[in-house]
Amino acid sequence: MLCLIDAWVLSEGMIHFLLRRNWMCRIRLALTLLGLPCTLASSSGPRSAIACSSFPPFTSSHTTRPISSSSCHLYLTSALTMPTSAVPHAESRCPQYPGSNIKRFPVPDNQVDWTQNWPEYKPVSHTDSAVAKKPVWADPEIGSFSPNFNTVDGSVDRTSFEGSYKVENGKPLNPRGRTGVIARGLLGRWGPNHAADPVVTRWKVDANGAKIQHPVTKLPILQFVSIKRKDCGQWAIPGGMVDAGEQVSLTLQREFSEEALNSLSLSPSEKAKINERITKLFKSTGFQVYKGYVDDPRNTDNAWMETVAVNFHDDSGDSVSELPLHAGDDAGQVKWADVDSSSTLYASHSHFLELVAKERKSHW
Repeated sequence: MLCLIDAWVLSEGMIHFLLRRNWMCRIRLALTLLGLPCTLASSSGPRSAIACSSFPPFTSSHTTRPISSSSCHLYLTSALTMPTSAVPHAESRCPQYPGSNIKRFPVPDNQVDWTQNWPEYKPVSHTDSAVAKKPVWADPEIGSFSPNFNTVDGSVDRTSFEGSYKVENGKPLNPRGRTGVIARGLLGRWGPNHAADPVVTRWKVDANGAKIQHPVTKLPILQFVSIKRKDCGQWAIPGGMVDAGEQVSLTLQREFSEEALNSLSLSPSEKAKINERITKLFKSTGFQVYKGYVDDPRNTDNAWMETVAVNFHDDSGDSVSELPLHAGDDAGQVKWADVDSSSTLYASHSHFLELVAKERKSHW
């Protein structure tokens, strides 16, 4: 379910406050891309971290500042576009937990926040068997090990884009509130599970290479690489989990190659040719679409999804646009799809595309 964006009415003092947070968020993004701890000290009070996503990312085309890492370059802009954490998560409270017969304990909007006293709350405990088998990408059960939350714990980043989250009885609490399920469900990590979503776009063109405009809005139409997820059958942006110790910039390129180009099945020579074009695109200046909590149906009270979504645009159409798409890894199908408000996509992906369309001044 997409959240509507409330209008912002800001006093001069609030504007200065947001600009200061904007600066902090830029530093946090640079640290994230370099694989460094992202917690920043705050002089405004006892809160020990800057919760960048408690205000929306910045996506206006008027003022841009580039941020670079060893692998890619990103830019952020100044308009406020994403909804705040004041809007209760919805997909995270879907009645039936995905991939199971587990029914969530119903959580009404007014009881989502942890500050609401609710003695009657009886969440269902669920950890999927695939997680319980202790694969390398999953944590053990709490009690058999003692993770260090709100920090980089060895090679595992347990910091949250939401800021410092609470830990109760040795288990982290979802910063957006109750979900009706405890334990980890389908997620491997206790606390934040970090992902990266590459939004790869191109212009829709005719046989002569001219941009095609939408008949109603008269704006050029964007297309994006869309995959059909095997787990739920929904269309989505390709993406996946950040491996322990991996830089987010590398995850973006790896996941796109594996899911949209099926790079794992290619011969060394074919892989080299594709990597050359992919690397060229992913070294271009990307637009950070979103960074923060994801309202994902896999979320529980103790484990949740967070992501960095970055748009890489093939403006000339001579990069990935010319590569054949082949579904691989977790994708059932893959295609170039028009960016349009009628698109129904997995989790928050439709809203990511809306932000991209506004930034590229294309049809939505």
